Amino acid sequence: MIQVLFILALAEMALIVSLLFRSPLRQLVIMGLDRSKQGRGPLVAKSVGGTILVFFSSTIYSVFNLQKRHSKDAAGFVNPTDEVLMAHRVLEASLIGFSLFLALMIDRLHYYIKELQLLRKYREEQKKLKKESNEQNQIRKSTILTTAQEPKDLKPNN
Repeated sequence: MIQVLFILALAEMALIVSLLFRSPLRQLVIMGLDRSKQGRGPLVAKSVGGTILVFFSSTIYSVFNLQKRHSKDAAGFVNPTDEVLMAHRVLEASLIGFSLFLALMIDRLHYYIKELQLLRKYREEQKKLKKESNEQNQIRKSTILTTAQEPKDLKPNN
């Protein structure tokens, strides 16, 4: 089980690194995350996340149960088997917690990247509108100046 959790954590870290730096892989990851958040994707993600959370809480409970057993034993004697079980459970719990945290980080990074893209698109549209309005103002000013100069040219010379 620990090997699977290590692979999961490494895959999530690789996904986060690919989201942090602008590359063609980033666009591919964003498209994949967009598609996973459509249809039944959110329901499946919540179900898997809930199952992992229950497994995490079960592992934490097991760790506390082992600690309680150590405190009840006479003279603080630690059974080597319990010590190995405790180390295994603590490693398992830490990897599960880390994987849940990384999943949350991936979700938030995806959200912020999408928001940033929308803000950049909005800013570009505003720049384009401002440029167009400035061009229209320049055209109006030039037509006003030319119409103001034309009557002077049309006056008869005496």
